[in-house]
Amino acid sequence: MKLFIVGGNSPTATDLIAILRKQKIPYKAPPDKYFNPDEGVAIAKMITDYGPTQLINLADFISGNHGALKRAETSEERCYHINARLPVALAEITNHLNIPIFHLSNAYVFDGTKKLSYNENDETNPQGIYGMATLEGERAIRRHPDHVIIRPGWLFGRKKRGLIKSWIRVAKRDGGSVAVSRRRFSPTYTGDLAAAILAISKQVDCDAKVWGTYHYSSLETKREKEFVEQVIKYAANHDAKIYQLLDELSVSELEVRAPEVLNSTLSSKKVFDTFGIKQKSWHGELQKVIKLLYEGRSREEVSKAGIKPRETKDAGIL
Repeated sequence: MKLFIVGGNSPTATDLIAILRKQKIPYKAPPDKYFNPDEGVAIAKMITDYGPTQLINLADFISGNHGALKRAETSEERCYHINARLPVALAEITNHLNIPIFHLSNAYVFDGTKKLSYNENDETNPQGIYGMATLEGERAIRRHPDHVIIRPGWLFGRKKRGLIKSWIRVAKRDGGSVAVSRRRFSPTYTGDLAAAILAISKQVDCDAKVWGTYHYSSLETKREKEFVEQVIKYAANHDAKIYQLLDELSVSELEVRAPEVLNSTLSSKKVFDTFGIKQKSWHGELQKVIKLLYEGRSREEVSKAGIKPRETKDAGIL
């Protein structure tokens, strides 16, 4: 198995590459700047020269920052460039080269009005530029007969923690008060998603004919309010100021407005029935991500202060 990864700078790709290195699986992940959909010949040459057995596209307009969901409304050209036109080019190239293609999509292809979790057969109805571009990308991928589309839950991870960091900062700034959207989602650790992608990839490598669309999310859906409360509680283990604010913690909910959706929870039954991939709890990984967030901040402060790490104390410095 030789994998060609597009979107190698994304949080999910970072975790996938770490697994590939550990398992000594060959891969190539060129920088994002080399994937201009208007230069299909150059992209095709890169892929042909490497000769992969599969291509995995993890490029996404909001891969590193959830705030880009709203920014897509005023950056339509750039969003379509990554989420729609690039998949078109990749699907055409891999189909021509007879290489299976994996493609990472998202839940914003749905309108969020369903009461239960979305499954793969539910009708799509995107509510914003990001969702519309994503759906167009999905349709292009489906024109390739040997494709796997994966729609994950709401992603967080070692390289995708900006919103988590923001919630903690706001709680400290506003005396424990945090305002969030009244949405419900499926928190999903990027490392677990990466492991699921590789598990599917290995079965495809064994000639499993499992083409189609799948959902993958971690166990236990949450309202954003509930998830933020959990974030703050875990942060209190590392932050004295947050700990002191726990009794005053107040997370209020605002009405959901497009392009955000009220419900983006996903059912992962099909991916389990087809591949035997079980959902994992996100709690332990969330604790690790928050711990890393504080450790990273501590190292930064130590470096700026010019003092030795052993002289520092954990004082909650987010």
